[in-house]
Amino acid sequence: MSDKPVKRLPMLPLRGLTIFPYMVLHFDVGRSRSIAALEEAMINNQEIFLVTQKDIKIDDPEIDDIYEVGTIAKIKQLLKLPGETIRVLVEGLERGKILEYTKEEPFFEVVLATPKRYDKAELELQLEAVSRNLLSSFEDYVKLSNKISPETLLSVNNLDDPERLADIIAANVLVRTEDKQKVLEAFHPIERLETLYDIMIREIEILEIENKINLRVRKQVDKVQREYYLREQMKAIQKELGESDGIAGEVEEYQGKIDKANLPEEAKEKAERELNRLSKMGPGSAEGSVIRTYLDWILDLPWNVETEDNLDLKNASRILDEDHYGLEKVKERVIEYLAVRQLTKNMKGPILCFVGPPGVGKTSIAKSIARSLNRKFVRMSVGGVRDEAEIRGHRRTYVGAIPGRIIASIKQAGSKNPVFLLDEIDKIGNDFRGDPASALLEVLDAEQNFAFRDHYLDIAFDLSKVMFLTTANTLDTIPRPLLDRMEVIRISSYTEEEKRNIASKYLIPKQMKEHGMPEKSLILSDATISDIINYYTREAGVRNLERQIAAICRKAARRILETGRPSVRITGNNLKKYLGAPRFHYDKAEDNNQVGVVTGLAWTSVGGDTLYIEVTSMSGTGKLVLTGQLGDVMKESARAGFSYIRSRAKEFALEDNFHEKLDIHIHIPEGAIPKDGPSAGITMTTAIISALTGIPARGEVAMTGEITLRGRILPIGGLKEKILAAHRAGIKKVLIPVENRRDLDEISDNIKKKIEIVAVETMDEVLSHALVRIPEPISGGQNHGDQES
Repeated sequence: MSDKPVKRLPMLPLRGLTIFPYMVLHFDVGRSRSIAALEEAMINNQEIFLVTQKDIKIDDPEIDDIYEVGTIAKIKQLLKLPGETIRVLVEGLERGKILEYTKEEPFFEVVLATPKRYDKAELELQLEAVSRNLLSSFEDYVKLSNKISPETLLSVNNLDDPERLADIIAANVLVRTEDKQKVLEAFHPIERLETLYDIMIREIEILEIENKINLRVRKQVDKVQREYYLREQMKAIQKELGESDGIAGEVEEYQGKIDKANLPEEAKEKAERELNRLSKMGPGSAEGSVIRTYLDWILDLPWNVETEDNLDLKNASRILDEDHYGLEKVKERVIEYLAVRQLTKNMKGPILCFVGPPGVGKTSIAKSIARSLNRKFVRMSVGGVRDEAEIRGHRRTYVGAIPGRIIASIKQAGSKNPVFLLDEIDKIGNDFRGDPASALLEVLDAEQNFAFRDHYLDIAFDLSKVMFLTTANTLDTIPRPLLDRMEVIRISSYTEEEKRNIASKYLIPKQMKEHGMPEKSLILSDATISDIINYYTREAGVRNLERQIAAICRKAARRILETGRPSVRITGNNLKKYLGAPRFHYDKAEDNNQVGVVTGLAWTSVGGDTLYIEVTSMSGTGKLVLTGQLGDVMKESARAGFSYIRSRAKEFALEDNFHEKLDIHIHIPEGAIPKDGPSAGITMTTAIISALTGIPARGEVAMTGEITLRGRILPIGGLKEKILAAHRAGIKKVLIPVENRRDLDEISDNIKKKIEIVAVETMDEVLSHALVRIPEPISGGQNHGDQES
């Protein structure tokens, strides 16, 4: 070093930057002290002292925060940038060591000592030896590292000055500020070269270790890992091109959806676990496709989406009346549910089962219920379903597995509280693939369905707020445990009056609209509608009635276009032109009383019907002949009635052994139609007594009921339909079991005014109403009697 200070210069502290002599570079200056130092340097000889601060995080360094050795530099150029920043271009001149700080504000000013000049001739051999070692190490470094450009290597090899050699290599190779500062602080050329050589040897050793590690890793990389690196490269390329982000982008998108979906804890945990698996798979992986489908199902389900119920009772009643005529029990039950919902918000959804013949509006009333509640409606037909997986879904271990139709329907509805119709539940089946009815036990149990677990999702889903409705034509084929979970509401056949009202208020306007016919262009009187109902349809509901009305609309539309008339009137006289000859006829009550002929009442799937039972006796050996395709139940009823008559033979003026001398033949006309049921017992017994005693049965009387061996009358079902059939046939009096009086509330007052309904408890009461006179007990022989007209 020189013996005395030779320079007094403004000082500029640098952050993360070390300047060496002969080095030209630019940097940006923004601190007020640094800008002041630049201005001071420009006023004088444009020289400034550049020194590195020890900690780059310090914004306003003090004296202790700055190294003592730096570089005296010449300012080549200044360029003012926006934001009070100055870009400076400098060239390093020589080293300098701070001896004293003469000023700290408004900038640092220091007194410097510069390096002592050494005689290079004396050090020539040492410099040459150390320089060769350094160059050799630098060449080794370049071979191991790809960070040094060929131009830098060429310029280093062409240098003759050992001091500059050390500074250039240090500036291009060294990374750590501490290493650079060590080289900068070595003022003696030999010391500087040796210091740098030691650092270079260490850097070469580090590079060799890195290369060995890389080589070992590359040898261990198998096909999957190579594909992973290729995918990463492809992802980077796609990102640069602005294209899809591949798996990473897809995973990020799914994660965003999961975060926004507000999933239950179990569903969120499962979704994130599957997403983690997806992130480790390739885009072409088959398992990846399965996971995507699974995540889509979880995210598409309405875990917390509900529609708000419309709890206005008057509005609900109005909507139900708009859509359906009658069905008072169903409407009343829905209004009751809404009333309770107003009082409590936590009521579980009811599970109702509508039972009735086809075409009476079971499915359509379910849609109206959804509309009145302002809920989504979803329908699932379970008729013919035999696979349990249709309800619960397939486990994900199976190829092509999907959720069950319950979960799929909830997804389709888009809310967790829809009106859910399970149609034709009485026609559900089972086979080797499982029992769907058993799978429905959990779905239709209000105490269990709050945590319904589909096999595919394997996550609990809350079905407790769903309003489940089911439909069936009969309860006989529904498994008892399943039936036990449902509230049964019976929907009986429509009366002729109800059908007429439905036709005039709903069906005719609907079909006219569908056929593009203006209002009042089709005129049908009530009498004409009744003729259509009675002679062109035979059903409990109104489906065929609607088809007949549609047929009339088609022909009427054609007639209007051909004739130019504004309207068409359909009457009983021209009805055949539109619908053809009548297809059905109903038996009318017999005008006269006959021996051995009694009118019975039967229930069928299309409503009630009259049943004429004929009995005749003849000489024989005591045979009881039954014809007319009678089922086992009716055959047993006939034998029970015959045994009852034998036990009371004398009371009916019959010989004790009459059954040994006579054959009894019971026949029910329309033999091609199978007949069965437990309600013809008293009818057959009355007919047998009439035939044996010769006492005529009243033609205007019909009856229904089962008989015991002691002559007691048992209750029956389908009373409303049977009474309607009697009314249609012109019957004036109907005999019913006493225990069926409770069912009379279902029958309209209008019908009850036209028919005398008599409740009977014993066979004696039946005979008193059915026969023109009561048999008188006699002693002696058999009295067949002549048949009276």
